[in-house]
Amino acid sequence: MKDTNPANEVIQQLIQWAEKQALVRAMLLTSSRANPRATVDVFSDYDVILVVPDIHPFFEARSWLQDFGEVLVSYWDPIHPEPDFGIDVFSSVNQYANGLDIDFSIWPIELMHLIAKKSTLPEYLDIGYSVLVDKDHLTDGMQTPTYSAYIPKPPTEEIFHKVIEDFFSDVPYVAKCLWREELMPVKWSLDYDMKHNFLRPLLEWRMELDHNWSVPTGNLGRGLKKQLPPRIWAELERTYAAGGIEENWDALFRTIYLFREVGTEIAERLGYTYPLEMDQRITAYAQNVKNYYKESRP
Repeated sequence: MKDTNPANEVIQQLIQWAEKQALVRAMLLTSSRANPRATVDVFSDYDVILVVPDIHPFFEARSWLQDFGEVLVSYWDPIHPEPDFGIDVFSSVNQYANGLDIDFSIWPIELMHLIAKKSTLPEYLDIGYSVLVDKDHLTDGMQTPTYSAYIPKPPTEEIFHKVIEDFFSDVPYVAKCLWREELMPVKWSLDYDMKHNFLRPLLEWRMELDHNWSVPTGNLGRGLKKQLPPRIWAELERTYAAGGIEENWDALFRTIYLFREVGTEIAERLGYTYPLEMDQRITAYAQNVKNYYKESRP
């Protein structure tokens, strides 16, 4: 796709729009587009905060989104309390037909006042922000971002072992569903629960060990391919399978192998123990179920 939305033009369009809107008292750009250390591309979205006296008109009458182009599709959060301050906010994720992606967060002025007075920034601002419009000096006094948000800390041994135990708790269920040839629960448990909830933290810890715990983690594993050793990434790719049951049996054992390999290395480098005996017992159980599967099928 050709980039038809140069960043400087998009930002100017946002600024000009906000300056004309009487209800918009401030506008901030956040996340990767406001972080000089981040890598952006043609598909990087624009995360924009609008600070307004009352969020409800922007939630109830949504035609204002059309001011930036033809909306292809939108997702709207319900109005909800901001987790750190308990003040109602909402967000809207918007894909435009011309390729522009703008995610709006709508804040009341009260929230902006509270954040400006804090000695530390919330993580979603510490990752990077830029004030585009501030008609009433609402952002005066805000802390400068450190760009260090979302960098993991080394796990405690207790947390490390909990992730391993939770990973292996899924293995018998996946084996059972493969024996039944129930593809959808297999895919949910193997490709989401086991990989995203338990293998991905290990891969992120492995990445941080090579970078002295200094690299922010990307959402859903973004950036891992560039930061992990190519061999590990290639092994991860081999853990994904199509719809065949035999393919997914292989994917299960490849996932276990990669988890064991990365987990053992992390344990050694952090001075922890890897529960190999538990791993071997559960892997052997899954192998027995696979053997039974083969014996029970013509």
